[in-house]
Amino acid sequence: MALALAGMVDTGHAADGPPGTQACRLPGVATAVWCGVLKRPLDPAQPQGPQIDLHFAVLPARARNKRPDPVLFFAGGPGQSAMALAGSVNALMARTLNRRDVVLIDQRGTGRSAALKCDDDSPTRPLAELGNPERQYAEIERCRQALQKLPHGDLRQYTTVIAMQDADAVRQALGAQQVNVVGGSYGTRAGLDYMRQFPQAVRRAVLDGLAPPDMVLPASFSPDSQNAFDATLSACAAEPACQARYPRLRADWQALLDSLPREVSAPHPVTGLTETLTLSRDAVLSMARVPLYAPALASALPLAISEAAAGRFQALLGLGASLGGRRGSSLAMGMHFSVICAEDMPRLADGAQAEAPGSDFGEAFSRIYTRICAEWPRGTVPAAFYTLPTAPAATLLLSGGADPATPPRHAERVAQALGQKARHVVVPQAGHGVMGIGCMRDVVFRFLDAKSDDEALKVDADCARSIPRPGAFVPVLPTSAGARP
Repeated sequence: MALALAGMVDTGHAADGPPGTQACRLPGVATAVWCGVLKRPLDPAQPQGPQIDLHFAVLPARARNKRPDPVLFFAGGPGQSAMALAGSVNALMARTLNRRDVVLIDQRGTGRSAALKCDDDSPTRPLAELGNPERQYAEIERCRQALQKLPHGDLRQYTTVIAMQDADAVRQALGAQQVNVVGGSYGTRAGLDYMRQFPQAVRRAVLDGLAPPDMVLPASFSPDSQNAFDATLSACAAEPACQARYPRLRADWQALLDSLPREVSAPHPVTGLTETLTLSRDAVLSMARVPLYAPALASALPLAISEAAAGRFQALLGLGASLGGRRGSSLAMGMHFSVICAEDMPRLADGAQAEAPGSDFGEAFSRIYTRICAEWPRGTVPAAFYTLPTAPAATLLLSGGADPATPPRHAERVAQALGQKARHVVVPQAGHGVMGIGCMRDVVFRFLDAKSDDEALKVDADCARSIPRPGAFVPVLPTSAGARP
């Protein structure tokens, strides 16, 4: 196992860091952290074959006498760079960082680790591309062909199973006997497979927004999105101010869908320039789904739907772009498709866990992935990957009751499989990802800090029940007649 250093900032204190690391800087973190690069075979079956550089960073504990078991953080997506999330993780794990290091690994195919990036995430992309799926498919096909020409372009070698073997190699290189696994969204799938492959290395685990290996992501998108969307409309109907402002919300939504496809003109949400596009049903469904990830954004959906039904699309376009452009939000789409095409699509094709699609969202997501994955090279995934052995250590499963992507039903299945050492906590009014909201940061800290598994599983999380759902956004209108937002 060869350890290398690259792209570091030498501050003269490298001897103080973990083995094989050197001081460096990451966006969003005010102080120096420790960075390293591990040489890993692109294909584990050919250890002497082509190698990739696996980049990782260690956010150092503040205490001199720190705990020997660091936190191993797995990012979401699939396709997010963990190192790009350093600022957010530094804030999220602030109390934990008093006593424990936090390790961020750019999973193979993401960030600085043999990235499989497509040029498709510019926030200023023309709106016309939203309504032209053929252009999007063509771009993805060009990206696939370009990626396959790279030295690390064997797209079969980016499965979760292989990536978790990389992660354990980092653990060994750092000299940690055990780690505390923390993951969000796709990072929970990564964390579950790490626990499956390396149970002896896991001291504790926190998994937020469960996307287990048997989930069949393209199929679950539709019913889960539909349930979250319906709940948003029902919350408006139950709130007097929202109901009074948007009395025909469901009818407006149906009228909007019935009017598609149609040509519309609207300001670009980033550039502000007015553009014209043909708006398809799938594009509108995608724009309506994005704000469901965060209830604070979903609170503006009634306004956006009402406006769009009246032919004004600025609010809906803005919400559809609301989660883009944030630090760490960009996905390496080549890695994303390499994971989904290898792990989810075979089960979708053979009808595993077939689900009825949502009444509005239909089978759009499944169609998209089926078409892309028909040409995408697929890695081999062992049958054991889809199993969930008994948890080797206390495991905290977290779910947002309003989550459109990983709602509680998936964590319930995982909790049952993991057994007595698993505990499932639902934040009823939260969206996708709950570790960072309200009192949950403290719950996570106390769970990780508890001396024993029994103490960890008894940590009080009742505060989660009282975190409220944001009220629907109702604009303050001018008093002049005929005024609108």
